[in-house]
This record gives sequence, C-alpha cells and structure tokens, in this order.
Amino acid sequence: MTAATPFRLKPVFSERVWGKPNLKPWYEETGTPELVGEAWLTGPQCVVETGALAGRRLGDVAEEFPEEVLAPGELAEFPLLVKMLFPEAKLSVQVHPDDAQAQAIGLHRGKTECWYVLEAEAGAKVALGLKEGTTLEAVAAAVKDGSMELLMSWLPVAVGDMVFVDAGTVHAIGPGVVLLETQQTCDVTYRLFDYGRPRELHLEQGLAVTKLHTAAGKVDPIKMDGFTRLIDTKYFVVDRFEVAAGTAVSLTDVAGVSGCVVCLQGAGMVLSSEGAVELSSGTAVVVPAVASEVHVKAEAALTFFRCFEPRHA
Repeated sequence: MTAATPFRLKPVFSERVWGKPNLKPWYEETGTPELVGEAWLTGPQCVVETGALAGRRLGDVAEEFPEEVLAPGELAEFPLLVKMLFPEAKLSVQVHPDDAQAQAIGLHRGKTECWYVLEAEAGAKVALGLKEGTTLEAVAAAVKDGSMELLMSWLPVAVGDMVFVDAGTVHAIGPGVVLLETQQTCDVTYRLFDYGRPRELHLEQGLAVTKLHTAAGKVDPIKMDGFTRLIDTKYFVVDRFEVAAGTAVSLTDVAGVSGCVVCLQGAGMVLSSEGAVELSSGTAVVVPAVASEVHVKAEAALTFFRCFEPRHA
C-alpha cells in the first residue's frame, strides 16, 4: 500500500458555543444538533474517503507514509490545518505561541494562521492586535474589569480579504463572517477574555506569549499566471483558482511540498500520474509530495484554493 495518489478527506465538525445551528449553504448536514463553529478539512482526525487508504485518519497516514505524503525532512505530521469558521457570536479574545514557545512546552510548532473572508455582513469586523501604547499590565486589568475589547484594534473586513495573524498577536473574530483559515498544525489557544462566558481563561500563559507589535494585517493579493496568490509566508502559501467548466489547470508549478486542494464551489477532479480523485464542495484533497503531473479539471465552474507549506532551505 502506498500514499502517492491524491486522496479526499471527510470534514470534522467541531461544536463551539459561538457557532451556528446549521452551516447551509456550505454544508447540508453536520451530524449534530449542537452549535457548530468549525469544519476541520485537514485535521489529524479527518478520515480518508477515497482510494486504498480509505478509513484511515490523516494523522496516521502522515505518520505511516511521511516520505510520500510530506516534503523531505518534514516531521511525520501534516503541517497545515485548514478549517472553515462559522461564528454566530463573538469568538474569545485569544493568542497563540510561536514556534520557539511551542517547542519549549514539547509541541512540534506554533500557531501562525491566516483568514480568507468567504462571507461578510455589513459592518463585520475582526480584532487584530492591541492599540498603540497598550501594556501587558493594561491587558491583565482589562480582562478583570471586562473592558478588554476597548484595547483591541478592530478591522473591518469584506469578502475577498486575506488577513495574516502571526503567532503572538492578540486577536478575535466577530460574528457575521465565514472564514477559510489556514494555520500551522497546532491546536494550542490561550483564551484571554470570553465576554463573561463560563469557560477557562489562560491569562498567565497568554500574556507570556503576547507580542505588543506584530506583522498581522490585511495582505494584498497578487495576480499570477492563471491564479491569484493570496498570501505567501514561510509557514504557508494560499492560492485561489477559478476554473471554467470543461477546462483544466496544471499544479505542476508547485511540486514536492506538503499541501492540499480545497474546493468551495463547483465540482471537478484532481488528476495525477498516480491516480485521480473527485473534488467536491466543502472538502479537501491532500496532494502527496511525490504526486506528479498534478492537474485539476473542472466538471462545473470551479473555485478552489491551493494551500501548501513552501520549501525550506
């Protein structure tokens, strides 16, 4: 058995107090009556739906077949966690550790992330960083007296915006948006403030990793040959493709990396020399690093995103 052929993953729906009772039109069913806030598309627990590896979890596949699925030299773990976020209420104010801070507590990597805005109601905002002059002491005091929101820099967002959130950035997401999030595979979140909801806070740990000045902010898209590059960092690259029905695009410009293709509208096929797999809306297809001559063919007008970890020197 090998893992050289692209394979599709089944999304995992995560319950959240700030989530929605249904995720239509993105998903018809979530399999739970609870509020769902996240659809994990490339989580370690996501199950392979296609091919010889069907029924196995992505985490297990990456561990068993690292030389095929992952770029050379990578840890035996798929490095990117791609999600869709569906907030109906405000998310907590939170912060994540960087690589060095995460490794100091025994983790593989930190949690730098980015958000691509798929839906946005009028007036939708995200909080990105602290206002100029804010101190850690002021943050601690604001958490206690309930005024934390006043210390945050709130940023209006619209459909098509890409927002970079590097580790150490205090951040929050408001309601009225649907986001495609690409992040380093790390699920450590330090919750600083939660609007009075009865959930655990992690003030000491969060303040220890908070950076008062970060590179977080909106990123301008770059038109490339046949696609749009939405963001390009040392942690991840995200590209958006629009493909007309009956046509195909080549992905051979990026090879030998750890990555996936995420379909958000339409239908098509991911084709390679090793095999083919159907690309359906709301799902991710992992493209193994050893896959060759990779193309995507649109059966109906297709919008998909390519997310991959760039080669490291």
